[in-house]
Amino acid sequence: MDGKRISGRRKLLIGLLKGLMLVCAALTCALVLFITIYVIARGIPNITWELLSTAPSYRRGSIGILPDILNTVYVIAAALCIVIPVGAGAAVYLTEYASNKRLVAVIEYAAETLSGIPSIIYGLVGMLFFCEFLNMQTSLLAGALTLVIMNLPTIMRTTQESLKTVPVSYREGAFGLGAGKWRVIRTVVLPGCIDGIITGCILSVGRILGESAALLFTAGFAHVLNGFFDGLASSGATLTVALYVYAKERGEFGVAFAAAAILMLLTLLVNRMAAGVGAMFKRRRNR
Repeated sequence: MDGKRISGRRKLLIGLLKGLMLVCAALTCALVLFITIYVIARGIPNITWELLSTAPSYRRGSIGILPDILNTVYVIAAALCIVIPVGAGAAVYLTEYASNKRLVAVIEYAAETLSGIPSIIYGLVGMLFFCEFLNMQTSLLAGALTLVIMNLPTIMRTTQESLKTVPVSYREGAFGLGAGKWRVIRTVVLPGCIDGIITGCILSVGRILGESAALLFTAGFAHVLNGFFDGLASSGATLTVALYVYAKERGEFGVAFAAAAILMLLTLLVNRMAAGVGAMFKRRRNR
């Protein structure tokens, strides 16, 4: 009798926990869908060709976000050109070369600590170090370097985890054939985990797209149309910063929702690309 009562209570508890998890999952999905649909529904009607292809002109009274789009592309390109080689190289060293386990543990702990620091602190440090100490002034390059520090732990950790998925037998087989350390890494290890590395890089693009606090301190608010190198050396607003300026400072909520919708669509595209690239390389590796 007692056993049946305990069994009944256990089944009731399991049922309640399953129901609670289902409610939590439904609330999470509903919240994500609501935010996505609301932002896109408010933003899509305000997106016009003139908005996307022109710069703001106070004389004509027109508003355009082309400089903000280009500044976003410039920051992403500059940040990735630095953070990918540095982060991937650090991960390869820690996983394949480093023999001091204590040193590896300290570096990994430091990377984990960096990934948990609020972005506003990165912006403050970037302003003090890059803009003032290195005399870069407020510029897209200072913002890109700040984003490099922010995304370095992500690239390192994803690359490390991808490198650890390559079986040790692959390395031993290559060493048995007489290949050197670097040749084994270049021809065996990296091709075997390239899907995880690329996925981590694409997800870093998503984080760069959505960053605003750090860029408010380092990149500035200018809406000026510049080329790549001139743009990096001058102040400029990315889409996220422009969204803040138009919504908070100028009250242009239509333009703000248009920028938000573009950012939302770009984020969805980046996440889809990450999943697609990972699946593509996984299929190729399984062949």
